[in-house]
Amino acid sequence: MKAIANKKYFNKKIVKIATFITIVISMIFVLVASHEISHHSLGKTAQPLNACLTTDLVSCTDTSKDLSPQPFIPDQKLNEQQRFLAAIAKNLSTIPQPNTYEYTLLRTYGSVFVNQDIGIKLPPKEIFANEKETQDFQNTLTMGHVDGTKDCYLQKSAADALNKARKLENIPLKSGYGSGDCTRTFNTNLRFWHKYANNQTLARVQQGKETKILGVVAPPGTSQHLWGLAIDLRVSSQQQRKALNENGWFQTVENDVPHWTYIGLSEDKLPLFGLKNKLVRGISYWLTPL
Repeated sequence: MKAIANKKYFNKKIVKIATFITIVISMIFVLVASHEISHHSLGKTAQPLNACLTTDLVSCTDTSKDLSPQPFIPDQKLNEQQRFLAAIAKNLSTIPQPNTYEYTLLRTYGSVFVNQDIGIKLPPKEIFANEKETQDFQNTLTMGHVDGTKDCYLQKSAADALNKARKLENIPLKSGYGSGDCTRTFNTNLRFWHKYANNQTLARVQQGKETKILGVVAPPGTSQHLWGLAIDLRVSSQQQRKALNENGWFQTVENDVPHWTYIGLSEDKLPLFGLKNKLVRGISYWLTPL
């Protein structure tokens, strides 16, 4: 008799547990149905929500939305110069004052500072003092190989964009193959400077008395090539230019015909950041408004 009683008690427990589980499942079903939450949407939300729970963020909201940074576009009510300065203020720690050497360099080589590509890294200043400073910066970069070359490397986003353009059109490097066309060392930049200029020329540039040389060669420590965001190419057709422009590459240093800079924007967006288009001997340059 005792065994039968225990069995009845056990069966009653099973029934109660089953009933409870059924009620819970029904409640969950009602809640899910009332909020129109599908399995797919739950899956989409689970990953960002889990990230919130496993970090020490103060709060987490809008986890179902795309959390990638939105491009910064300056207020279009501003004039060109104001738009440009507003854009580069996000990427350059200190904006140089007019009539300084740094301002001259920014005016000539500064178009790249409007770059919105989150995959690239911009230098914190316009001038590297020596090889060590240059190398320290370059060691922080993520580099990518330019297809079809032996030792040509650029920042990865820039290399990827260039490779896409070169798949559309045959676009050779200026030298045909060499690293000197791509990311350079401080000493290589210095060697190129001494090929075309000297210390007296540098002094005149620093005093604001000479600027034409900047369209031929960059002073020591100032080349965009040091940043992994420039390359020298042999471009002779509109089809080549179009392929490069469509992939964020533009000519930005007036009179430096082989020099191309990775801006990472489509051509129609460049005026939004204050850049000015200038046609010089049939070549379209995108220059700073300074």
